[in-house]
Amino acid sequence: MIDKLDFILALARERHFGRAAEACGVTQPTLSAGVKQLEESLGVLLVNRGSRFQSFTPEGERVLAWARRIVGDQRAMREEVNAMRRGLNGRLRISAIPTTLGMVASLTTPFRARHPNVQFTIWSRTSVEVLAELENLEIDAGITYLDNEPLGRVNTVPLYRERYRLLTSRDAPLGDRDRVTWEEVSQVPLCLLTPDMQNRRIIDRLLNRTGHESRPMLESDSMILLFSHVRTGRWASVMPAKLAETLGLTETIRAIPITEPDEVHTIGLVVPEREPMTPLTAALVAEAQRVAPTLDG
Repeated sequence: MIDKLDFILALARERHFGRAAEACGVTQPTLSAGVKQLEESLGVLLVNRGSRFQSFTPEGERVLAWARRIVGDQRAMREEVNAMRRGLNGRLRISAIPTTLGMVASLTTPFRARHPNVQFTIWSRTSVEVLAELENLEIDAGITYLDNEPLGRVNTVPLYRERYRLLTSRDAPLGDRDRVTWEEVSQVPLCLLTPDMQNRRIIDRLLNRTGHESRPMLESDSMILLFSHVRTGRWASVMPAKLAETLGLTETIRAIPITEPDEVHTIGLVVPEREPMTPLTAALVAEAQRVAPTLDG
C-alpha cells in the first residue's frame, strides 16, 4: 500500500506519469498499474487521464491528502526508530527563499555542531515552491515569509524581521542620504528579483503605493547577480538589510534605510504541522528557537 501511495505523491509533484515513474525508480507501466490497483481496492477513480495525466478527481484529492499523512507518518516512524538505535543522523532537506540564503549558515552551523552526523541539502526556491514542496513531503523544512501571504497548515518559528535598504553607489543621486523614502526610490532605475518572488511582490506593492509603477531595468532570480550589478556602481537595488550585511558592502556602495513606510516582515522556519515531529525536524525547530534571538538582535 505504501508504495502505491508514494506513486500518488509523485504524480502530485510531477503531473506526468513518465516523470513520476522516474522519480519513484520504476517503469511507467508499473506506476500506472499501481495507481489502477489502488483505484480498484478503493472502488473509486483517482486520476483523470486521457493520453496523459490530466488531474486528480475529487476522490483522488482526498486520497492524496491521506497519502501525505500516511507516508509522512511512516517516514517519521522509521526516522525515530533509527534515531533511537544510532542517534540523530540522516539528511535535512531545506528550501529557502533567495533573500534568506545568506543567513542559512547561522542555523545550519550550530545545528551541525550539536548533531555532526546530520547532512544538509539546501535549495533556493520561491515562497510558493517552499510551501508546495513542504506539503508534498519533498523537503523537511522551509525558510520564508510568515506574515505576508497565506501559509496553510504549517508550524512556524519566527527568526528575524526583514527591513529594506536602497543599495546604491555613494556618488549616485541618493547616495549621500542617511535615509530615503519609497517615493524617492520609485524614481531610481532599479534591478530587482523576478515577479515570481515574494520579495519582489512586496517591493512592487510599496512602490505602487507612491503612484509609480515598478519597472526595473533588470530582473533576475539570483540575489548574487543583482548584487554584482550594484557593486559596479552603475546600478541600484532594494534588498533586505540582513542580506546586504551578509553580502558585504564596499567603500563605494551604501545600504540606505527606506522609510515612509518603514516596512517590516517576519522571516521564519516553516515545518509540517505534524505531531510528533520527526527527530530531525524537532531538532531543527529547537535550534531555530535558540538562534532566533541572535538573528533578530
